[in-house]
Amino acid sequence: MYRLILVFSLSCLLVSPGWARESKIEPQPIGKKIEAFELKDFRGKTHKLSDYSASDVVVLAFIGCECPVAKRYSVTLQQLAGEFKDRKVTILAIDANQHDSITEMASFARTHSLEIPFLKDLANRLADQVGAQRTPEVVLLDQARTIRYRGRIDDHFLVGNIRDGATRDDLKIAIEEVLAGKQVSVPETDPVGCHIGRILEADESSEVTYSNQIARIFQKRCVECHRESQIAPFALTDYDEVVGWAEMIAEVVEDQRMPPWHADPKYGHFSNDRHLSPQEKDIILKWVEAGAPQGDAKKLPEPVQYVEGWTLPEKPELILDITKEPYAVPAEGEVKYKYFVTDPGFKEDKWIKGAELKAGNLQVVHHILCFALPPGSDGKDLAGGARGFLVGYVPGKIARNYPEGMAKRIPAGSRLVFQMHYTPIGSPQEDQSQIGFTFMDPADVKYEVKTTSAVNHRLKIPPGDSNYKVEAKSKPSPSDDTVILSFMPHMHLRGKAFRYVGVSQDGQEEILIDIPAYDFNWQTAYELTEPMQMPQGSYVHAIAHFDNSEENPFNPDATQTVRWGDQTWDEMMIGYFDVAIPADPQKLAQQSKPGKVSQAVLDKADELITKFDTDNDGEVTRDEVPAQGHNVFDRLDNNGDKTVTREELIDIFQKYPAVMRMIR
Repeated sequence: MYRLILVFSLSCLLVSPGWARESKIEPQPIGKKIEAFELKDFRGKTHKLSDYSASDVVVLAFIGCECPVAKRYSVTLQQLAGEFKDRKVTILAIDANQHDSITEMASFARTHSLEIPFLKDLANRLADQVGAQRTPEVVLLDQARTIRYRGRIDDHFLVGNIRDGATRDDLKIAIEEVLAGKQVSVPETDPVGCHIGRILEADESSEVTYSNQIARIFQKRCVECHRESQIAPFALTDYDEVVGWAEMIAEVVEDQRMPPWHADPKYGHFSNDRHLSPQEKDIILKWVEAGAPQGDAKKLPEPVQYVEGWTLPEKPELILDITKEPYAVPAEGEVKYKYFVTDPGFKEDKWIKGAELKAGNLQVVHHILCFALPPGSDGKDLAGGARGFLVGYVPGKIARNYPEGMAKRIPAGSRLVFQMHYTPIGSPQEDQSQIGFTFMDPADVKYEVKTTSAVNHRLKIPPGDSNYKVEAKSKPSPSDDTVILSFMPHMHLRGKAFRYVGVSQDGQEEILIDIPAYDFNWQTAYELTEPMQMPQGSYVHAIAHFDNSEENPFNPDATQTVRWGDQTWDEMMIGYFDVAIPADPQKLAQQSKPGKVSQAVLDKADELITKFDTDNDGEVTRDEVPAQGHNVFDRLDNNGDKTVTREELIDIFQKYPAVMRMIR
């Protein structure tokens, strides 16, 4: 069964061989004898091919320190080395990327527990000799050091997709066949991964250079993700790093996989539109064709300034950990949605100018939704996020402030509920994610922003249907002054296309945004350049199409009827969109005042203090409460200091009336 994992780095770099620029390096044919070589490992020790003369099989495994596919396969290579260690098989990991330093190789080996020799192929000499083009790519040599197999390690990874596991272990099968004296049944396969970062012959006379044009395009379209501490697998802020990825960049630009943008330009204008214009695309391809020249470094643009660690335009005023301790994510299996609750301690309404959920472990965090749960709510109205949420995170999401005068409200006394979806990656991991807020003075709030949706839970997608249509309608707009700010369609692996249509009160229709080729890898929020009017009585009509056929390479199982469900092999149909509704000044002023404490709450708090505070110090300790009341005491003792004050009781009873009613 297939499962597409929502991980930015894998989705942008799972690639197939081929690009318009003809490669000067050709794969060497099966049966070709390889000349002797010697390379140094990251510790400086020299390794010669002749050092392994006792090995009947030598595997040259080309990997890279930043390629996410190579990272995943480092575990597989180590496992194969252990499995064949007593059978005269040697596996050598080789880094031929010009942009990977010895220090980075050492860090990679330590991080991924790589114990097999890890060698540096300076100037790509060995990669050129065997014709290796990708990371990861393996070349299997027999005792005579002739090539018997070349290509992928297994078929776990496909172009733009990830299986739950391999269906054919190509390298392992080839090793077994060579050891048995047999011909390799499948001697060549296509490797899937990143281009080896070769030394290019730069044409310094080229009019297109990194310093003059390319750096500016990257700043405009790419750097918000491709920089240190962000989700992209490598940075595009330094020439020495960029040049090693030049051929990879050309491939994904030519295929229009990067930068990711899926909206039809015929409908709407969006402030976060990052698709390349034809002119920009042509400039990038010409630059790579010219060998990726650097040009005059004095012409480089000034670096864009970002808030360290965050994508918000300013550092958050409040940062909260979602969990008190790191959450342990298992190596394998399905992890059902986890819900964590925290009390931010808001005594009055808070108006959110900007908010960002920051994944602590980008490898395993599939998505996060945050909800504000007002006092007295039992959480059932959250509907799992289908109706809306406070803040959302998916890999690659860039946080931005709401337009001037617009903010979301968190009611006084609300708890924050976090829905966490984790995806195991084959090794035990830990995550401690955070949320950050910037606030707005209530006096400056003119519009209240809400995330709403057009949603259809009644999915029943037939087996084999390649274009199944599902529709949904939102609630009508409450006023003429309501405006739409952004759209965020959500489907899973069978999602094919999504369209939002505005319908006026008299039935007139207008296409607001069209996503003709929906891609589950990219849960993009399409942010309008200018808010769009949504007159009273108008509504959003969402139209989705699903492909449940065998022609859909991401389809987990084309023989099944598909219904609504949380996991990626189920389906969803949600047309999220943000609206801004004019705020009532009088109501706003009232909401901003701290809530009045009821007499019943005060009386109950005084009753408990009087009853159990035997030493009259104004607080109740655990020892002052009878043993049968310890469970209740522990629930009231939020900070764990073994004492409960009158103020703490009042605060708890205000937020949780059910707790007050429970205590006799």
